[in-house]
Amino acid sequence: MAFVNENYLKLPGSYLFSEIARRVNKFKQKNPSADIIRLGIGDVTRPLPAAVIEAMKKAVEEMGHAETFRGYGPEQGYEFLSQAIIDHDFTPRGVNLSTDEVFISDGAKSDTANFQELFGVNNTIAVSDPVYPVYVDTNVMAGRTGFPNEKGQFEKLVYLPCTEENGMKPALPQSRVDMIYLCFPNNPTGMTLSHEELKQWVDYARENKSIILFDAAYESFIREENVPHSIFEIEGAREVAVEFRSFSKTAGFTGTRCGYTIVPKEVMVYDPKGEAHSLNTLWLRRQTTKFNGVSYPVQAAAAAVFTEAGQKQVKETIDYYMENARIIRDGLQKAGYKVFGGINAPYIWMKTPDNMESWEFFDKLIREANVVGTPGAGFGANGEGYFRLTAFGTRENTERAIERIISKM
Repeated sequence: MAFVNENYLKLPGSYLFSEIARRVNKFKQKNPSADIIRLGIGDVTRPLPAAVIEAMKKAVEEMGHAETFRGYGPEQGYEFLSQAIIDHDFTPRGVNLSTDEVFISDGAKSDTANFQELFGVNNTIAVSDPVYPVYVDTNVMAGRTGFPNEKGQFEKLVYLPCTEENGMKPALPQSRVDMIYLCFPNNPTGMTLSHEELKQWVDYARENKSIILFDAAYESFIREENVPHSIFEIEGAREVAVEFRSFSKTAGFTGTRCGYTIVPKEVMVYDPKGEAHSLNTLWLRRQTTKFNGVSYPVQAAAAAVFTEAGQKQVKETIDYYMENARIIRDGLQKAGYKVFGGINAPYIWMKTPDNMESWEFFDKLIREANVVGTPGAGFGANGEGYFRLTAFGTRENTERAIERIISKM
């Protein structure tokens, strides 16, 4: 008989957003005429920028002619896109990268999920709590976490609480850890770290030979000064950090799929003898074995994001979503809710009223206001009693949703 990977049996019954979809579908079956507004899953509503569409059309046309046709591309990505990323996202911030430190992929979710394959199962992992579920679930699948307790927390993970008392910012681990997942601007809380705060994490990692897996998928939404857009703005980060980024939320690539991961050549992992091995080399080996690269038309479309027209159009999209975030944040605050985020990120993290459990609030919100959000408990034990709303809806739906929450809740 074929035996199961028993680590999968330790996971919750379904992925958070699958469970939300199940509950919404169940509600719609019972209430077919309900006008549901979705501010839950972080999917975008604005179309791809015109510059991106034109570049994709041109690339598809090239694929139809023998002289410009392209078959298998480099697994690491085409250099024209890697260089554009470096020139736009990193060089202006004083970060020096080479194109073989940039790995083009089908999205940050895939990369943050897959990157843990490079690490031994005995590594100790630290995650913030609440946390993006993919970081935890993929390590559960790999067998690093042990079993969950009654709160759903896994016995071998080190949880770093993000609470109102610490401003929703995790404190450094009290004990030594090997792998640290950080996401800033944060999903789900929308909070950020200053340069000084992020430097503490880099210093910790350097002192302990830890690796920081830094998810910067929302860096383009940063509005305030002294908020780093990349961990590599911090001295020494090249020795201890990997950074994940995405075109999904900034340029509407949630369905088109393109992202990139930065793996500096200096960052090392160690074998039992204490000998160092390059994560850059190992990730290249993994990708060339398991991944055939992002399609040429998609990479050509992504490169168009960095043209003058593309930058203007992407900025308009980001400004649109951040105005939605302001509408949600201001509306909830005026209604008396306590909220976090929404200033440097497209997520608003609200405290549920009257200490209501977050799934209970989910059910009440969809039932009474026909609005869908994300229960904080789905992001971890410290998310209980909180709720996430996203700014990725249309302006009309965002305004209608807030009006309903204020009037009906």
